[in-house]
Amino acid sequence: MADAPDYKALYFELFRASEQAARILLEAQQKAEEQIMEDDQPPMRLSPSSPEPSPRTSRRSR
Repeated sequence: MADAPDYKALYFELFRASEQAARILLEAQQKAEEQIMEDDQPPMRLSPSSPEPSPRTSRRSR
């Protein structure tokens, strides 16, 4: 009969990997924010756009 998997060890391995992934993402976000703050570009502005017609108003009358 095969031995049962060591679920506790598997859990801790998964937990460490998820912690490492979260740390990598946080460091990447912080690095990107620092680069943006160091850049002397003016802030991006979004212009308002006209609303798209709803599906009910764009159909032909039947």
